[in-house]
Amino acid sequence: MYPPINFNSLLGTTNILLLVLDALRFDIAQTEFQQGNLPNFQKYLHPEGWEERYTPASFTYPAHKAFFAGFLPTRTDRRITERLFAACFLGSESSTTNTWQFAEAEVITALRKQGYASYCIGGVGFFNKQTAISCEFPALFEQSYWSRETSVVDRNSTELQFKLAAQYLENEERPFLLFINVSAIHQPNYYYCRVEEKDDHESHAAALRYVDQQLPILMKALEAKGNCFAICCSDHGCAYGEDDHWGHRNAHPTVMRVPYAHFKIGNF
Repeated sequence: MYPPINFNSLLGTTNILLLVLDALRFDIAQTEFQQGNLPNFQKYLHPEGWEERYTPASFTYPAHKAFFAGFLPTRTDRRITERLFAACFLGSESSTTNTWQFAEAEVITALRKQGYASYCIGGVGFFNKQTAISCEFPALFEQSYWSRETSVVDRNSTELQFKLAAQYLENEERPFLLFINVSAIHQPNYYYCRVEEKDDHESHAAALRYVDQQLPILMKALEAKGNCFAICCSDHGCAYGEDDHWGHRNAHPTVMRVPYAHFKIGNF
C-alpha cells in the first residue's frame, strides 16, 4: 500500500518523525479510519487507511529496540519487507539499495553523526528515566522529556506531548529526528469514554480519536520546519478478552497485528 522510499535520498535535507502510538491494535485503528472518525490522520494516510503489519515484539521495550535498529513492523502480505534504514549486519535479506545502512547499533546515534538533532518525548514507563531500563532509550537522544503529565495516567497526555514537540522545534535550525511515544491508547484508557475503571474496545477507540483531535498541533509545528518524512505505527496491540487473552506481552493476533503508515509532510 505504501510505496518504497529511498531513505538515502532524505538524509541531511529532510526532518524525520517517528510517531509510535503505543498499544494501538490494527483492527480498531482501521475501523475508526473507515468510519471517518480520524479526520486529521486521514489527511496524511493512504486513501485505504492503515497498512496491516506484524510487530517484531509483543511489548514496548523489545519493539522499540527493534525499531531503532531498523526493524519496523513488517507487511502481512509478503515474505520480505524492504527496510527504510538498518543497522548493518551480515546476511540481511531486507536491506536493499533503498535502505540507509549505518555502522551504529541504532538510528538515533547514526543520525546524530549525520548532523541531526534528536528529541525524545516519552510516554509509557520505559521512558520515565526512573530506573536503569527506563533510562536506556531516552539516553540515546540529545534531549529527552518525560513527566507524569505525558504518561498513561493523564488523559491530556497527547496534547502536552505535541505542544512540547512544537516548543522543541521552534528554534531548531538543524535537521532533526523527533520521536514521540504516544501513551494515551495504552491502558488505562477507560477515562476517554467512562468513569468506571474498565478498558475495552470502545475506550481503546475513544483514546485513538482523542489522539487524532490533537494531531494538528504536531503537524502544524512540523510543516513550519520544512520537509519531513513521517513514520507512524504501533509497537504492539492489546487484547480485551479474545481467546481469554488480556493486555499484551503475549503473541495473540490482536497484539501482534499493528497499524503502520509512512508519508511525506511538505512538497518533496
